[in-house]
Amino acid sequence: MHLDMPDAPADPEAQRAADRRRIGGALKISIAFIALLAVMFGVQGMLDWRPFAIVPHSLPGLLGVLTAPLLHGSPAHLIANASALLLLGTLAFSVYPRATLRALPLMWLGAGLCAWWLGEPGSRHLGASGVTHGLMFLVFVLGLLRRDRPSIAAGMIAFFFYGGMLLTVLPQEPGVSWQSHLGGALGGILAAWLFRRADPQVPRRRYSWEDEDDLEAGAYDDTLEPPSPRDVPVLWERPEEPRGTVLSFPDRRRERD
Repeated sequence: MHLDMPDAPADPEAQRAADRRRIGGALKISIAFIALLAVMFGVQGMLDWRPFAIVPHSLPGLLGVLTAPLLHGSPAHLIANASALLLLGTLAFSVYPRATLRALPLMWLGAGLCAWWLGEPGSRHLGASGVTHGLMFLVFVLGLLRRDRPSIAAGMIAFFFYGGMLLTVLPQEPGVSWQSHLGGALGGILAAWLFRRADPQVPRRRYSWEDEDDLEAGAYDDTLEPPSPRDVPVLWERPEEPRGTVLSFPDRRRERD
């Protein structure tokens, strides 16, 4: 679905300043969430984290649907998710702040419920990888649906760095919760469809030739009739007298008789 973009504001410098503030705010949100994950990882070593993980097909394990994305199994696990959250979170919140805020519950719950439903009994699932998959699919699908320049650019950047997430929604490596990846991806796709119009499109730059076309078209806005024949320039006129001499040819039939 293509959405028409409004024209750029009269002051391009004001638009650039607004873009910088929006990107800076998105970066702060991503860093704040990563800091929360780091704090929770430190607290994890002091407590028994197992009741807060997702245990498939277990009613007590449903608590992990809300808490498991805040837990991680190792520093490498945390760093991998933190780097994805930094890039994808900044992209999503800078281009689609409203849609991303509304999409987070769908991605969060989708990742947890899918891991609880499809996971093997007795296993434990934790980590924010389901949310990162949801952000990647959200940004990528919104780029396909909206098709304006910022959306396409954000979708291409997300796909360039994390296009491999298209494959990790399926079982590949043992010990990797592909179920939460799949649930987060489905939540991101659903959110992209539901909230594709939540954010207004970024104003685009208007070029001088567009103004010239509008001025030329405005000359004929008052009437739908073609111009008068008198106003149409004559490019060629037929001469009144023929030029040169016209030769007559004898009748061949009379010569034969």
